[in-house]
Amino acid sequence: MTPETEWLDGFPVLAWQLDRPWLAISSAVLGGGLGERDWVLNATVPTGYDRTDPEVHCAQMAERIGLSGNGTALLTAVDVRHAVLSEGAGVSVTATTGVGQPLWAASAEPPVWLPPPGTINVVGWLPVRLTEGALVNAVATVAEAKAQALVQAGIEGTGTCTDATVLLCPADGHAERYGGPRSLIGSALAQAVHTAISTGLRLTAGEARFGS
Repeated sequence: MTPETEWLDGFPVLAWQLDRPWLAISSAVLGGGLGERDWVLNATVPTGYDRTDPEVHCAQMAERIGLSGNGTALLTAVDVRHAVLSEGAGVSVTATTGVGQPLWAASAEPPVWLPPPGTINVVGWLPVRLTEGALVNAVATVAEAKAQALVQAGIEGTGTCTDATVLLCPADGHAERYGGPRSLIGSALAQAVHTAISTGLRLTAGEARFGS
């Protein structure tokens, strides 16, 4: 699915308004967890963004551009016009790839309260319903495909400390039980995520994928 590009306070925002609720699993600052969602937002914010209420800010942005219902929203310092769309076998993935400060997941460094800039946001659309367990499995598949893309690109890290994922599937119908990388849905998801992130890593600053 291709999002609409909006502008708020001089920064681009990618928005998906759905014609019916989709079942989502999300690690986003707004609308995280598991439940039905009516919209998705991926917004560019300034480097050094330090609001302590990002969920409130996200809700305000959604209201300003007219999104309705319950949604989930992600933030990134990357220009979201550089998002990459990858599709295959009914799976659609849009990724914004910022790796200014990559890190290894099992780093020995102490946790930090204010993370450095650099975020990989993945929004994935699945063609069939998945069970709750399969959706959790699919989130792990996204993380594995992301890490593979980073390592193959020579980046020393498995991601950044602010990466976020949203996966959505139909809210009804027969539910697939598996979302791992060797399942039918998981395999297509892994390929799409790997392609989107690998392509995103090669983008130059002036190559916008969804226009302005």
